[in-house]
Amino acid sequence: MRVLPALCLALLTLPALARSDGKLLLTGGVSSIDGAAGGGLTPWALVGSYASDGQIGGTAHVTRLATGDYRLLTYGAALGVQDRFELSWARQDLDTGSSLAALGLAGLHLKQNIVGLKARLAGEAVLDSDRLMPQISAGLEFKHTDAGALGPTLFGPLGAKASGTDAYVSATKLFLAQGLLANLTLRVTKANQNGLLGFGGAQSSGYRLKPELSIAKLLRRDLALGLEYRAKPDALHRSVLGDGALKEDDWKDIFLAWAPSKHASVTLAWVDLGRIAPAVQPRRQSGAYLSLQLAH
Repeated sequence: MRVLPALCLALLTLPALARSDGKLLLTGGVSSIDGAAGGGLTPWALVGSYASDGQIGGTAHVTRLATGDYRLLTYGAALGVQDRFELSWARQDLDTGSSLAALGLAGLHLKQNIVGLKARLAGEAVLDSDRLMPQISAGLEFKHTDAGALGPTLFGPLGAKASGTDAYVSATKLFLAQGLLANLTLRVTKANQNGLLGFGGAQSSGYRLKPELSIAKLLRRDLALGLEYRAKPDALHRSVLGDGALKEDDWKDIFLAWAPSKHASVTLAWVDLGRIAPAVQPRRQSGAYLSLQLAH
């Protein structure tokens, strides 16, 4: 996987196929932790980059999230084609520090690769901003988690798999005159903690349908303030560690996204991930989120 970060640099050296008169600032979204364009926690129907019809554009991002006991580093890249298709890749590294020492897992790093595909099915956010029609897209996220030599020890007793696929449909409505954006994503998933704790479990191995909501207000043309909510499947609520030991809470954030130009954006957020492995670390995990995105 060492060659994969080179994709981030390669996208930024693409020929200038996305003209500067393409989409408006922030209408390509920012990079989510899974790599797809949207908010920080959830994908939107928007296609990443500022490429419009007949154009190709690329983005690269790096994101850092720090809560009371965990540190998550995410980096990746995305390719937007003709404002119709999106291909993305993200690499996640969760540092659990000493939070899982009670389970004999002190210093555990959980790493995950995510390859995403998204296709715009109907509508166009900007052109349809004066109509009720939203932009609608569908996507797939192929995920594989790597816990190193601890993988069989960690996932085996839980009945979880190391790989899984999420599918989602997003509807994004832009009210351009009012400077408002609203998004609803319906995700079919069996990912535990987004896949970092594997997929499914001994007591619940099936897919679950979960909603994800976003709303953003454009404070000025280059600055947006928003809220996100992401419901989680909680497949490990019952496990060999005891009922509720790995209970999964829903995620929430409040974010501020600033795009000084079409080539760069910065997103700051306060994120609440709820309790993670509450049997060994009962306090809620909330903290600061910082993401930098470069676009071409």
